[in-house]
Amino acid sequence: MVDTPKQGSWQWAEADQWSPPTELNTHIAHPARMYDYYLGGKDNFEADRVAAEAAIAAYPALRSWARANRAFLGRAVRFAAEQGIRQFLDIGTGIPSAGSTNEVAQAVDPEARVAYVDNDPIVLTHARALLAGHPSGQTTVIQADLRDPAAILAHPGLRAALDLSQPVALMLVAVLHFVPDDQGAAAAVATLRDALAPGSLLILSHATGDFANLTVAVDGPKAYSQASAPLILRHGKDVAEFFGDFTFVEPGLVQTPLWRPDGELAEDWEAVSGYAGVARKS
Repeated sequence: MVDTPKQGSWQWAEADQWSPPTELNTHIAHPARMYDYYLGGKDNFEADRVAAEAAIAAYPALRSWARANRAFLGRAVRFAAEQGIRQFLDIGTGIPSAGSTNEVAQAVDPEARVAYVDNDPIVLTHARALLAGHPSGQTTVIQADLRDPAAILAHPGLRAALDLSQPVALMLVAVLHFVPDDQGAAAAVATLRDALAPGSLLILSHATGDFANLTVAVDGPKAYSQASAPLILRHGKDVAEFFGDFTFVEPGLVQTPLWRPDGELAEDWEAVSGYAGVARKS
């Protein structure tokens, strides 16, 4: 079992000293900071803004895609918490902002535990600053990389925060499209799935070209060619394979805005070229 934290605690995992260092390259666009720019954030640099504007030029609905993805995260986390999940492992979290995983989960249960994992030191610094201002629950921030799932699972900070013998909501929201097949995307997700206890949920979203025209599907990834990670647009059948033998909850794997919308759809929802789904481990 994990150690029980004091009410209202957060941790900048001491075990981060155990993680390999990541060079701070502000002159190279980073997907997390580009995403922050799409959402109207200020935690980005000139290289991020230039690359983001190129991506928007290729895919004018990109800001709508980002907002739809962020809204899906909130709905899915709330669903998981209302299903009784009290532990959340958010990998590739990006720069936290309003409606982050810990905010949504701890609004349902103040004692919900959240472990954020990212490989960008700027993301981690902002996460630390944000979490210092939140009085509820336990939230831990860990520096690690999705492409090394064994290191994530063995990380002392994660082991101190979450009890993997109990259900966990594993969150891979808008991150897998930055991991090419030849860098072990499928194997990484399989390793993480296998480590989860029965009753756990996989919350996943992924960019696609399935709902975009050919020009967008070709030019969109080109805009990420100068970023620190490529953009991989996968088809729906390929995204579905990340869920393995988990059982989808309704409505299954769908276009992102269509996953359990809690209000009227935005006028441009059909232009959102992404998939989203939640599935449960038996």
